[in-house]
Amino acid sequence: MDIDIVSLSRFQFAATALYHFLFVPLTLGLSILLAIMESVYVMTGRTIWRDMTKFWGLLFGINFALGVATGVVMEFQFGMNWSYYSHYVGDIFGAPLAIEALMAFFLEATFVGLFFFGWDRMSKVKHLIATWCVAFGSNFSALWILVANGWMQNPVASTFNPQTMRMELGDFASVILNPVAQAKFVHTVSAGYTTAAAFVLGVSAWYLLRGRYKEIAKRSMTVAASFGLAASLSVVVLGDESGYLSGEHQKMKLAAIEAMWDTEKAPASFTLFGLPDVKNRETHFAIHIPWVMGIIGTRSFDEQIPGIKDLVAQSEKEIRQGILAYDALEKIQQAKGAAVPQETIDQFENNGRSLGYALLLKRYVDDPRTATEEQISKAAWDLVPEVPVIFWAFRIMVACGFALILIMATFFYLSARHRLENRRWLLKLAVCAIALPWISVECGWVVAEIGRQPWIIEGILPTAVAVSNLGVTTVFLTICGFVALYTALLVVEVRLMLKYIRKGPDVLNDHSEVQNNASATALS
Repeated sequence: MDIDIVSLSRFQFAATALYHFLFVPLTLGLSILLAIMESVYVMTGRTIWRDMTKFWGLLFGINFALGVATGVVMEFQFGMNWSYYSHYVGDIFGAPLAIEALMAFFLEATFVGLFFFGWDRMSKVKHLIATWCVAFGSNFSALWILVANGWMQNPVASTFNPQTMRMELGDFASVILNPVAQAKFVHTVSAGYTTAAAFVLGVSAWYLLRGRYKEIAKRSMTVAASFGLAASLSVVVLGDESGYLSGEHQKMKLAAIEAMWDTEKAPASFTLFGLPDVKNRETHFAIHIPWVMGIIGTRSFDEQIPGIKDLVAQSEKEIRQGILAYDALEKIQQAKGAAVPQETIDQFENNGRSLGYALLLKRYVDDPRTATEEQISKAAWDLVPEVPVIFWAFRIMVACGFALILIMATFFYLSARHRLENRRWLLKLAVCAIALPWISVECGWVVAEIGRQPWIIEGILPTAVAVSNLGVTTVFLTICGFVALYTALLVVEVRLMLKYIRKGPDVLNDHSEVQNNASATALS
């Protein structure tokens, strides 16, 4: 297996995913904020709330269109760069993606059109229903994507068929109700709500600093601060749930997040700061907060969180069991439909759950049964992800999250007491804080995805054997093409957003410009 192909394919998918995820959180959160603002308009009849909904809706439309453009490519990469992955788990992984495209996305896209074109063609209540359907469709779409991703992190309700060499679905309801998928969904959408709240708060603060559109800015800030405070608090609570589930299903990820090389006495402490040393397998200058990680990871005071070294030792045993499963699988394949000895069947059934661990050896040897002790040890240590990367990404994510809670709480309090206009330094802080949720969500993606390496499906299929047999040049050229295209789209997004933010709600007076923008969004 050419490891360069694996690295390049991983980099390509990571780059396109990170670009795409610049647009997704804002779409998720703005759709809900639009529905809230329009609900106030319908209940009060005050046109200022209609103007607010239409203005923020224009920015939502720009972001939605470019988010779609960056997201379409990602699903094609499964067949292009990860063909064996698609063959191996396509029957399971493909189902939620198909539902997302056929149900959620079309629902969202249809009602986006009604949102933009229906203001003067529909009654207030009917248009409000359309707006809430946009919000529902956006979040419904995210649900299916995260159900698919959650299954990769915790592959429930599936079995491997040694005859077809594919994973088969046992219970689709269990895939949907997968606790890891559900935790990821609520955590991700809450992060999206926080992102949109910070965006609206920051733009509104910018207007107040310049003394423009004060009435719209104040009301928008009040909605954003209250919505953002609830969302940012829920991110912390739901992040705690994700930590607990990692302790149950992805122990190596949790140990790597903590740079916990050795198993600690229960309950384990949380490492507030430290310098992970991969070479010497220790963390220098560590500052610990007692008990915190043990409580988060196990919800108990007496259960241990295993350290990286102990997990590697356990993995060596899994690899040896996997070799037995691989040996039985080869004999089953060689039988070519003829009767297989019961002893071979029993051997596979007893060790089949560890087959994926044997496939880790494919990086070093074509036939895992011929692996040496040194190769088994190397494969076991391959199960340790990039500890410094996810250690710091997690801490940056958490720091940004708590900063956003503090900012949202401050603005919620001050907006409720109408004391914002004279605190210019706070308004400037809100403008600067627009970037915080994006930094946080991108770091969260890094923790989630790099933290499960070397698995593309946790415990089932290593990333190194899931890649397509493409040339290095081919993959490199597609990376260059995607990065250039996505960078151009990002520049377009930023320029359009800044253009209409500078114009402010006055752009609503130019009916033709708004209509043209809405048309472009709907057609996209």
